[in-house]
Amino acid sequence: MNKTITTILNTPYKFGKTELKNRVVFQPMEGCDCKENGAPSELTIEKYRKTAASGASVVWFEANAVCAEGRTNPRQMMLDNKNLSEFKALLEELKEISQRENGFAPLFFLQLTHSGRQSIKPMIAYHNPVYEKTRPVSDDCIVTDEYLDTLPQLYSDSAKLALEAGFDGVDVKSCHGYLFQELLSAYDRPGKYGGSFENRARLYLDCVNSASVWASGSFFIVTRLGVSDMVEKPYGFGTDEHNNLDLTESDLLIGKLVSSGVHMLNVTIGNPYYNPHVNRPFRTGAYTPPETPEVGLKRFETVEKHIKEKFPSLTVVGSGLSYYRRELLEKAEEQIEKNICDLAGFGRVTLAYPDFFRDYLNGEFDPKKCCAACSRCTELMRGKQVSGCAVHNGYYKKLYERLKAKK
Repeated sequence: MNKTITTILNTPYKFGKTELKNRVVFQPMEGCDCKENGAPSELTIEKYRKTAASGASVVWFEANAVCAEGRTNPRQMMLDNKNLSEFKALLEELKEISQRENGFAPLFFLQLTHSGRQSIKPMIAYHNPVYEKTRPVSDDCIVTDEYLDTLPQLYSDSAKLALEAGFDGVDVKSCHGYLFQELLSAYDRPGKYGGSFENRARLYLDCVNSASVWASGSFFIVTRLGVSDMVEKPYGFGTDEHNNLDLTESDLLIGKLVSSGVHMLNVTIGNPYYNPHVNRPFRTGAYTPPETPEVGLKRFETVEKHIKEKFPSLTVVGSGLSYYRRELLEKAEEQIEKNICDLAGFGRVTLAYPDFFRDYLNGEFDPKKCCAACSRCTELMRGKQVSGCAVHNGYYKKLYERLKAKK
């Protein structure tokens, strides 16, 4: 590849004993397009072929359910013993593509999840009147302690399978209102998974530790953490009763994650099912948000900088960058230079313009191809369709037009 531009984004970064070739991370972007058995479909494979050719140093695979009842939809990714060979074949192909196109293979992380409240049949930690205002659920949806006790083994099993498949690590995910994240605000839940901070964080940390059995110098345990739900206490984590940021418990949790061997934290904020403008500031969407995009973008910087200052040894992946379009890469560089984050995470733009980084290095970056921050990819997902960029990709554009026509 003929690199004509040298940038801080294109400088190496030491992560453990591994040297990342650059500072670019492709964030997990769920497509709802796997086969019913959880294996990658042709749509899934095509998406990851593009990410492998992108030149990013880290490719963060989308949400992968650790059990069937924890899936958000019947086509969510789910690695198991029966489809292990299909994942192996995909990882081998992706590494070959990246070596051929870029001269190196990125780290491939698999995001492990239990969807909890957003599962096909909701599985909730407690009744949350904020979330249940639009989606009420019955008492029998509250998961028992006995059920929660079974999850650490499932996370360990999934981490082992990911290692066998050829992944370089797993993300024990806690964010966006899914099961672990909801438990973090289970102040009034009785038993060992509710009430005190230690109880509310118990399952998340137990699953981190169970997955860590498979950790090594070449297989990493990382996490994507919702540092704040931006939902008022006691119905959200990382906020006070007036819905202002309160990172007191977030700091306690991150400290415990670091002690458990988690050395990379991928920052996110908010809940896309309740306040999507927080974690994905948009130009156009289904509603008018109560704050400007600039407020949300500044919040990301504030939180990330706080974490970097509090935990200097922790590798922090920044988020919320896709909104910037023309200034996308310059903004990412600015944040790294100011020590706000170590690595720049790019989400929606990877669906719209997966070649943006390679084009930038070659002096061919085209801002017109960037994410329009229009939320159509999310609308497709909420409409129970496979998800992708409905602006720049003709296939998803047609799906979106059909969806709108039905509405």
